[in-house]
Order: sequence, then C-alpha cells, then structure tokens
Amino acid sequence: MSALADTGRPIAERTVLANGSSIGLLGSSSAYRQVWARDSMISSLGLMLCRDPEGPEVARRSIRTLAAYQSRLGNIPHNVGFTGLPDPALLAHGGALRVGDDEIKVVVDTAHAGCIDNSLWFILGNDYVQRQDGDTQRLRSMWPHIQRAYTWLEYQDSNECGLLEVHEAMDWADLFANRYNSLWPNVLWFAAQRSMAAICRALGEDDQPYRERAEDIRYKVNTLLWVGPDVHKDLGWVETHRKEWLYPIQLTTTVLQDRPYYLPYMAFRDYEDRFDTFGNLAAVLFGLASDQQALRILDYIESAGINMPWPVRAVYPPVRPGDKDWREYYRVRNLNLPDHYHNGGIWPFLGGFYVAALVQAGRLNEAGRQLERLAELDRQSRTPGLEWDFNEWHHGQSGRPSGFRGQSWSAAMFVYAHECVQRGNCPGFGPDEGW
Repeated sequence: MSALADTGRPIAERTVLANGSSIGLLGSSSAYRQVWARDSMISSLGLMLCRDPEGPEVARRSIRTLAAYQSRLGNIPHNVGFTGLPDPALLAHGGALRVGDDEIKVVVDTAHAGCIDNSLWFILGNDYVQRQDGDTQRLRSMWPHIQRAYTWLEYQDSNECGLLEVHEAMDWADLFANRYNSLWPNVLWFAAQRSMAAICRALGEDDQPYRERAEDIRYKVNTLLWVGPDVHKDLGWVETHRKEWLYPIQLTTTVLQDRPYYLPYMAFRDYEDRFDTFGNLAAVLFGLASDQQALRILDYIESAGINMPWPVRAVYPPVRPGDKDWREYYRVRNLNLPDHYHNGGIWPFLGGFYVAALVQAGRLNEAGRQLERLAELDRQSRTPGLEWDFNEWHHGQSGRPSGFRGQSWSAAMFVYAHECVQRGNCPGFGPDEGW
C-alpha cells in the first residue's frame, strides 16, 4: 500500500461524508444536489466501510428516499431532489410539504426516467448494505420495494429471452448509444439475481429460483456477447430457443472471430465492437466472467492502454463522427466528443472498480500499483492551492480534470478500492459471501 493512497483514504471519506444530507447522499459538493439512485448505491460500497458511523447511515437514508418515491409500476427513480428547502428533510411526509409560508416540493427526475440501472442498483445496494451491517429488520422492511423493483425489471425483457432490452442511452452511460441487449445492464441483471438469492437467504426465503436464473443469464450473456474460444456456443440451442440471435452470432463469429472482452451490445442484426470498460469490469467483479475471461479482459486493458494516462477510460476506442454509433447529441455541451465524458473520458470511480476487479482476479500487486495511480489522479485539481478534487471525470488523452469536483462516487470508490487492496479481497463479493 502506498503512502499516498493511505493519505487519500481519510480525505476520501471526509469528501463523501460531506455530501450526505438528511435525505441521503447527494451527487457532489458542487453540482448534482439530488439523491441519485446509481451514484448513491454505487457509493454505498465505500460508505459502508467508512470509519465514521455516519457513512452507513447516509447509505441507509439514500435507500429510504429512493424507496419512498418508487413509481407506481415499481421503478426506482433516477434521482430525487427537493425545491424550497436548503437542507431537505421531512421525507416521511412525501409529496408537497409546507414549512411556514414556503411550499416544499419533491422533484423526481424525468430527463432520464427510462434508465434501467436505477432499480438494478437498488437491489444490489440493499443486499450489500445488509451484508455489511447485518440489519435483517431493515432489509425486511425494504423487501416489498425490492420485489416491486424486480418485477419492473422483468418487464424490461420485452421478448422474454431472459436478458434485459434497453433503449438507447439508458444504462449508466445515459448520453451514449448502447442499446437493446447491452452488456452493462445484463451484468447487473446477473448480479441482481445473486443479490436476490442472498436477500432470500437472509429472510429465510427460497433462493433457488434466483440462483438458477443467474446461471441462465450467465449462459446467455456469454452466448450473445462473448466472441472467442473461451465460450462454447451451442448453435443448436440458439436455433431452437432464440433464433433471432443466430444471425448476429454467426456474423460476429465470422467478422470478429475472437475478442478478449464482452461486446457492449447486440441489437437487432447489429452489434458494436468496442470495449465497454464498466460492463467488463463489472463482469469480473460480480463473477459473471470465468477466471480465464477475467484475465483476458484485464490483460486487454493493459495492452490497449485503456488504463492510460490514468485508470481508466470509459470506452475504447471512442466513437468518432462518421462512425455508425455517432450521434449528433454527443455534441451537446461538448460532453461526448471523442475522449470526453462517456465517450472515452477517464472516470475516477471506474478506476475504483478497476482496482477491485484486479483484486478479485488475484492480481494484488497490480491492484496496489493502480490504486497508487488512482490516488495521483484524485488529488489533481483545477483550483490553485487545492488538492484531492475527487473530480467527476478527466479528458481521456490529456487527463485534464473536467466536470465537477467533490464527486461522491469518485471518493466512495476510492475508499472501496483502498479497502479491497488492504484486505486482499472485495467486501461483499467474495466466494465466502455466496459470490
């Protein structure tokens, strides 16, 4: 463990805790003043490991807020904020509140209302929090919300193939053209089955249906999105059970022959050949990838320089104007130009997942080295005299900080990555925990 990483751990904890509020974890200290389902549940990985007991409390408050504003059909909101109240409170009342002469209104985001990973992360977050605090009573109170979120997710499998189908720009990269049977949501769908099984065990329910479904999803993701000798594909099964997959599987097998990573998506008679960093790292951390696949994925990150100039870029290679996946909306606020934002930008929170994936694969020395580099990234600042910005993202070539400073998940995932290296295993996702 490097001295710099050890120095950064308490600073990271203070940074993420400073973003706590009475309704849960806000996105950052400088923007995103809402409880975001994706950000807060990912941040719970680090919050539950904070030495200050306020960390776990903030994680639990986030869960309560998200559950309180679950949609009529069961979806967890993309984010929840309040207007008219400097420090949002009185959550239990919901709806419109009055404090003196001022009306306090709940604002539930509709800009990305179709994002699918809100409900996925809500399931994973509830499971992970219970694994850390052992509070079965809290988990039982959330069980009806978890079940409703799971049911909503089942209806996102529009053709009943067993995998989720996703609209464009509706996974974590919510301004990017991943679509249909995308990697990232379906890795989470696999992990959600494992979480549902763990929740059932904790509550004394039958976990077998979820364990079986996890293996079914693993088989189908490998059949559809992995190209190469590491996976045996039964085309007879595909012909009989999922005939619409036959053409794209034959196409990728012929054109690509072999890839050391999962493809980012398979659409109707269409696919993309690009490295989706988060989807592939999650496949390693959550155990969807086999040991051999995990090593090939991590080797590719190193050989292609995806961890340069800092760990790690969101996609490789970036989409450029003229590519079939280029969209004119990528120009909005210059966000998704090549090497920016989702389109090949460097995200410190993804660097935390990279370190965790290395630990999960047993590459402990390399994990320690990448944690040190992540610490060097996180201490950069655009503000003279300040260090440890825990910025939102950085330019994929220059490494220059971009977006907003004080980002919750950048700080929280540094905490989680540091803990993984310190322990030599990944809290919540080890084989001794049912993973």
